[in-house]
Amino acid sequence: MSRIAKKFQELSKSGRKALIPFITAGDPNLETTLSLMSALVRSGSDIIELGIPFSDPIADGPTIQRASERALAGGTSLSKVLDLVQTFREINQETPIVLMGYANPIEALGIDEFVGRAADVGVDGVLVVDYPPEESGLLNAALKEKQIDSIFLLAPTTLESRILDVARLATGYVYYVSLKGVTGAGHLDLDDVSVRVKKIKKHVKVPVGVGFGIRDGEMARAVAKLSDAVVIGSRLVEEIEKSDATNVVTNVENFIRSIRVAIDKT
Repeated sequence: MSRIAKKFQELSKSGRKALIPFITAGDPNLETTLSLMSALVRSGSDIIELGIPFSDPIADGPTIQRASERALAGGTSLSKVLDLVQTFREINQETPIVLMGYANPIEALGIDEFVGRAADVGVDGVLVVDYPPEESGLLNAALKEKQIDSIFLLAPTTLESRILDVARLATGYVYYVSLKGVTGAGHLDLDDVSVRVKKIKKHVKVPVGVGFGIRDGEMARAVAKLSDAVVIGSRLVEEIEKSDATNVVTNVENFIRSIRVAIDKT
């Protein structure tokens, strides 16, 4: 059983929902990212999505685009992100880590090289934003061989045929992006989220996490009632962006703890 599957099993037994924060590796720098990862665990996160910075993050809004720019300006690369996970594993062997990013850096490194290194350093799942199921065959096969989970996105515009494709391939969990457009935009329609998640669960046998548009404890609690996991990204990256070096870890820890407390009230 993968670390991700084990985590969801533990949460299910205790009647709790998963909290999955997203941060961009290398924002504001790799040393701080390592400290932030530990802070996320201390404040109640269950799985960490670690963004691989990319120069053309077309699915991301301005907040996460700026995080990628800061990380790249500081010299963060995919290879250094993998080194970061290895360092984190020296102090934490329990918290699942999902790498989230775009195909270009992975293909530049080489799929087999990437997956081999990811397995060696302790990555648990990979989500490639711009790999639809029909284009992900080589990566999925390599991940499966190394027992790394393949995470997929589903959106309000996803056709049922695509949901079926994802259902065949997804392991770990699926990530339902609850708004059309780019990350960090708009407002959640909870009734629509409820309908969509129920539709997805008819076909998908792994847990369903919901993200995009979650900015506070109230919204996180509402989404937790409808799903297996709450994913929070843009609002968290905003917290990192507006904090200075002396208080960024404390601010992030306090914010995520407030989300954890809210989710546990469901």
